[in-house]
Amino acid sequence: MISDGVPLERGFRLEADPLGEVRIPTDAYYGAQTARAMENFRVTGRTIACLPELLAMLAAVKKSAALANVETGELEPALGRAIAAACDEVMAGGLTDQFAIDPLQGGAGTSTNMNMNEVLAARAAEILSAAGEGSASVHPNDHVNRSQSTNDAYASAARLAVDCLLAGLDRSLDGLAARLDELAGRFAQVHKLGRTQLQDAVPMTVGAEFGAFANTLRDSRREIAQLRPLLREVNLGGTAIGTGVGATDAYRAAVLRHLAQVTGIAVAAAPDPVAATSDTGVFVACGGLAKRVAIRLGKLANDLRLLSSGPRGGLGELELPARQPGSSIMPGKVNPVIPELVNQVCYRVFGCELTVSLAADAAQLQLNAMLPVIYLSLSDAIGELRAACTAIDERCLADLAVNEARCRATLDASTALAVTLLPRLGYARAAGLAKAALAESMPFVEYLRAHHPETVALVATGAAGIKNKETMR
Repeated sequence: MISDGVPLERGFRLEADPLGEVRIPTDAYYGAQTARAMENFRVTGRTIACLPELLAMLAAVKKSAALANVETGELEPALGRAIAAACDEVMAGGLTDQFAIDPLQGGAGTSTNMNMNEVLAARAAEILSAAGEGSASVHPNDHVNRSQSTNDAYASAARLAVDCLLAGLDRSLDGLAARLDELAGRFAQVHKLGRTQLQDAVPMTVGAEFGAFANTLRDSRREIAQLRPLLREVNLGGTAIGTGVGATDAYRAAVLRHLAQVTGIAVAAAPDPVAATSDTGVFVACGGLAKRVAIRLGKLANDLRLLSSGPRGGLGELELPARQPGSSIMPGKVNPVIPELVNQVCYRVFGCELTVSLAADAAQLQLNAMLPVIYLSLSDAIGELRAACTAIDERCLADLAVNEARCRATLDASTALAVTLLPRLGYARAAGLAKAALAESMPFVEYLRAHHPETVALVATGAAGIKNKETMR
């Protein structure tokens, strides 16, 4: 499969890099620098193959560079076509077993970049041979990495990969918001007790409660839409520190045009490539966005747990689907496991956001060497938020029920309906009635029927005017 290495013991070959020789499995597409990274970085137990968006976008960058280099005469056409074909395989999800280094790594992503360069070079050599082009050597640096540096190739791929991740999160939020809207419409006429500071407050509808959840998620979707164009400003063509050393003017003019065609993304050149090479502010903004989404999902999960608490000894207004037994000792107990899962995802996202902020703060001079942990943290956070949206949508809200009798009884028993008397009776008189009902330990409406029947109609009229979000527009 690979013909450049020196034969060694059975099943292995020797390859050399600037530091010396390295033993590599004979059938591996990767080379010496990847093998060194596999030895040096053993932390997460994962490999960069678990980051498909990053691999696909890095392959797209390599294909765009090859096409631009052919266009400007920097690469032979046959060589460029072979590299582009190898890139297509990676973009389609192929060769994943060859990307075996840990995503957490030193070197600002150099190991990931070289892993891609080595795999593409070996595969391109095979493609050339199969096409009858002979056994021409394809060099990872001189050919695949031509006119590039890790600092513009990997960084540009990371930006576009996060853009793709946010597109997926946006779709998940849209689906979850639609589910909440459906619940808002279904329960628009179910009155209940609203609460502030965990105390009885004023009447509202179950529909208004779910509609509010939906609208907070739409706020997140608007924030995603504002952020994604910033991710599409890339420093590709800036090479090592943004000055473009090692790349021609013609290449810099062509590579972004090819990248837009290859990815279908409206990429743009960063206004200041030197600044873009060291500044990771857009990733900090993405981390903040992920944290805000997590806070909104966490609020939804917290409220579902509270409103379904009991079911006899708590609020008991919502009935969540029973997904599994809740105890190894208490018969019949069922826990709100899906909201609990979502809460735990949110806590992990908070940690990822902090990691991104600290890593961004570690930038020094013309580069931020911590981009691998920044990307890994954002990939984990956004991916887990997507999974949380799916879980709470399909495994919780889809089969959720409302205990309308409980909602009505709790509302009638509270003094919350006293607020409906304010326009006619004033604050002092309404407060006096509420206090009297509490003193006699009577539900408010029952107390009014017994002692002030003339006010019952006022309460009914006021309660009927409680607005759902749709009627307030």
